Amino acid sequence: MPASKKTAKRSLLVTSATLLTLSLTAPAFADTADETSPAKSLTASPSATPPANMSTVGGEQLGRPGNQVNLGSGVPVLPKDITARSWIVADAESGDVLAAHNAHWRLPPASTLKMLFADTVLPKFPKTTPHKVASSDLAGIGSGSSMVGIKENETYTVHDLWLGVFLRSGNDAVHVLSAMNGGVDETVKDMQAHAEDLQALDTNVVSPDGYDAGRQVSSAYDLTLFARSGLQKKDFREYCSTVRAKFPGATAKNKKGKTTRGSFEIQNTNRLLTGDSDVTTYQGIAGVKNGNTTNAGATFTGVAERDGKVLLVTVMNPEKDEHNEVYKEAARLLDWGFKASGTVQPVGELVPPKGVDTTAQPGAKASDGTSPERASTKPVAAATATKKGGSSGIGVALGLTGGFLVLLAAGVFLVNRRWPLPDLMRRRR
Repeated sequence: MPASKKTAKRSLLVTSATLLTLSLTAPAFADTADETSPAKSLTASPSATPPANMSTVGGEQLGRPGNQVNLGSGVPVLPKDITARSWIVADAESGDVLAAHNAHWRLPPASTLKMLFADTVLPKFPKTTPHKVASSDLAGIGSGSSMVGIKENETYTVHDLWLGVFLRSGNDAVHVLSAMNGGVDETVKDMQAHAEDLQALDTNVVSPDGYDAGRQVSSAYDLTLFARSGLQKKDFREYCSTVRAKFPGATAKNKKGKTTRGSFEIQNTNRLLTGDSDVTTYQGIAGVKNGNTTNAGATFTGVAERDGKVLLVTVMNPEKDEHNEVYKEAARLLDWGFKASGTVQPVGELVPPKGVDTTAQPGAKASDGTSPERASTKPVAAATATKKGGSSGIGVALGLTGGFLVLLAAGVFLVNRRWPLPDLMRRRR
């Protein structure tokens, strides 16, 4: 992309706040970070090599196979130990793609597809809405799916259900929310249409939970679009950055015959957020979503902030078969991105959704007449830690401050607005 055009488009912040509207072939699979699935019985494994011709959405260079990076003076070399089939590192604020590898390769997305599910469905129901689960709500969940532990005839709030989706990647929670949304088929249509609105044209949705299904695919580029769009939403930011929470258990009677309902703790399976035996919590991490199945391999999209820079990374299916390899490679790519940011020339961009007005200038008015500068000075989200393991467990979750405004009525994007994430989480060094 010419430098003049790139400069003009720099700092474009994608949002999906006004998008709730609603393709592609290849095998697809998805579920969660801690399970495998009977993918081989559904379809053959995806090709071991990328296709010669891939999409050029976001820039011609992104359609080329192999590493894409503009090395120059002062630009660090890419890490040599990255084995993922596909990956991308992008600036979350400007949309600049700093480097990529087979960015548009259509691959099984695993449960990272749940980012699209959340971005599509989450705005439709207030978090306090209660829902009593019917047996039909849990029908059709794939064998071996990850589950948060939802029970028939029990009542859960929408807030509970989303915690189940994000922390435990619960397909049972996805199916209940899909039932509330008109059913699985309707939800798939909504997700597909929303993907197309976001210009995520590598994605073909078959199952809302991302469970193994033939022809269900996405790409590192599209998954990054989903994360960037979802992170515009306060609740999305809260859920994807929550480390642990209490989840309602089953109703039972105690020895005195009194009906009681306890709870149990669930923890996020994103190892860059929680840490693990061989992975430390990544400084500045704030989500977003992970996944793993037999055919998809491990997949991960994350967002992190350091020194005022906010980066998105997506890693799909590392060849290196080591524990937590997807997180290790994501961390190395983030490290590179933070070092390279400000010196490397981008290889492409994260495109805005269809039909948005990207010509708005600073000083434009929102539908209520508020100026962007005034409207964007307060944090949008503040999910504070709780000693009892409540709904948020990581300190202050992603706040959008200092110059970003979604103009809901007009669907306008502000150009040259920043997306800082101050006090993203407790900085664990």
